[in-house]
Amino acid sequence: MKKYLFLSFLTLFGYVGIAAAATPQILGEYGDWIAYYYRDNAGPVCYMASTPKKDEGKYSKRGDIFVVVTHRPNEKSYDVVNINAGYTYKKNAQVELKIGAKTFYLFTDGDKAWAMKDKDDKDIVAAMKRGSRMIVDGVSSRGTKTKDTYSLTGFTSAYKAISNKCK
Repeated sequence: MKKYLFLSFLTLFGYVGIAAAATPQILGEYGDWIAYYYRDNAGPVCYMASTPKKDEGKYSKRGDIFVVVTHRPNEKSYDVVNINAGYTYKKNAQVELKIGAKTFYLFTDGDKAWAMKDKDDKDIVAAMKRGSRMIVDGVSSRGTKTKDTYSLTGFTSAYKAISNKCK
């Protein structure tokens, strides 16, 4: 009986652990950014996210709009920048991301935009640390032009939080 009870507890805690692992924990809120942490099968994942302060464009309906910066230390992946447009991008379109005097071009896949190279991700993150706002210009599959303006207030603090958690 004790053996079955022990196995039941292991099973229960195993499932609770799996469920808890999939649910991100907030590391903190920093200005306009929130830092998160969770574990998946590959190990720890830390990311930070923000939504635009202003979204412009002549559209009638748009989904969730946000930017994410992710660290996956077990995959040796750091500073991955991802833009979620809230719509499907025009096929083969590039997204223009501006921070101060710097302009970066991202490739698109569905409703997401990514840096072309790892070095571009690192350069974008460096610019985000120094900047005060970021502007993302995109074009939807229907040809609608959009302009999303993000605040970078709290970016550096949120970045330090995810970097400390996912060294």
